[in-house]
Amino acid sequence: MKSMHWAIYRTRSDGLYVLDVHKTDERIRIAAKFLARLKLSRVVACSVRAYGIYPVEMFAKITGATAITGRFIPGIFTNPTIKGRYRYLEPDAVLITDPHFDKQALKEAQRVGTPVVSLVDTDNVVSSVDLAIPCNNKGRNSLAMVFWLLTKEILRENGELTPERDAKLRVELFRAPRGRRLVQQDDSDY
Repeated sequence: MKSMHWAIYRTRSDGLYVLDVHKTDERIRIAAKFLARLKLSRVVACSVRAYGIYPVEMFAKITGATAITGRFIPGIFTNPTIKGRYRYLEPDAVLITDPHFDKQALKEAQRVGTPVVSLVDTDNVVSSVDLAIPCNNKGRNSLAMVFWLLTKEILRENGELTPERDAKLRVELFRAPRGRRLVQQDDSDY
């Protein structure tokens, strides 16, 4: 909590911290401006968290970023000889859902000097994160909402959010289904 004091609006009587939604909104907009300036195919979005996998895959599908979901194989950012499902990558930025669970991606990005944008909750330590977005990074609906907003802001920044596309780009598309299923590869669903 100590490193997240800046994002706390108040503490409830039961001791639960309530995040300042204005800070969340502000950070989503800053992150979108930063990521939109990059070549999105060189942005890597990672999630080890079960409820983060689907939103990360949808974010990557719609924006053109690269998704690494499930276990992060050590060496993806640091070992050029790595082979397999995930190959060696040199990203311009890394987006993670939780600095604690995505610690391997965070550690490797830090090691090679790649900026890290992370969703963070009050229990996270943000000392090694370049841009923190305060939110509930554990909940199915919260993760869907944040990745949906981030996706829309990036598309808006790049001038790609037409009224028709905006109408089709619903938050439900980012919500992890109860039973895990892969993101469909066609673009007709958004």
